[in-house]
Amino acid sequence: MKHGKKYIESAKLVDSTKYYEVNDALGLVCQTAKAKFDETVEMHIRLGVDSRHADQQVRGAVVLPNGTGRTVRTLVFAKGDKIKEAEEAGADYVADDDTVKKIQDGWMDFDVVIATPDMMGIVGRLGKVLGPRGLMPNPKAGTVTPEVGKAVQEAKAGKIEYRLDKTNIIHCPIGKVSFGGAKLEENFEALMSAVVKAKPAAAKGTYIKSCTVSSTMGPGVKVNTVKYGA
Repeated sequence: MKHGKKYIESAKLVDSTKYYEVNDALGLVCQTAKAKFDETVEMHIRLGVDSRHADQQVRGAVVLPNGTGRTVRTLVFAKGDKIKEAEEAGADYVADDDTVKKIQDGWMDFDVVIATPDMMGIVGRLGKVLGPRGLMPNPKAGTVTPEVGKAVQEAKAGKIEYRLDKTNIIHCPIGKVSFGGAKLEENFEALMSAVVKAKPAAAKGTYIKSCTVSSTMGPGVKVNTVKYGA
């Protein structure tokens, strides 16, 4: 892979053999972010589990104390009084009779889908469209719930979903470079704490194998995970 001059210069500041403490690692990420836009800071956590086994899945959601730095557009599937609850909470869209067809035809102007349990029969018809994009509502992520107002507020406040991919890694955004090290560290700790608590009973050996943080266009910085029980 070829990298640009800015990346190469930034990479010189990072010791690829060293595991940095969280605050130092995030400070480096901010220092090495050279793009002209406000880069997203991401965490990549490799876990000592096997995603092929159902009893070793790791999935959940957590509200980052400082948000993600991005505007979240919410779509809610609800009926009756729950429609008003969603609207009062600030939902961007509340599904109507035409919404399913609109989505099937390619409309995707939303970032989070929330549904009440009694609407999952309808939402289920969109599984092939929403599933591959990670947008399918799920009880573990708090997006299938009778408390749609609370779910909308949390999504807009910076609630993120984390889930294991096929290579046993969790990839999540934890804010923007403009947040600075202190706020990013608070978000880092919130996500790491949630992942540690979500450790499956079937997991054996080292759980947190490794963790790397990086900005959108910057080099990865390895984090010392010893204190998290790695």
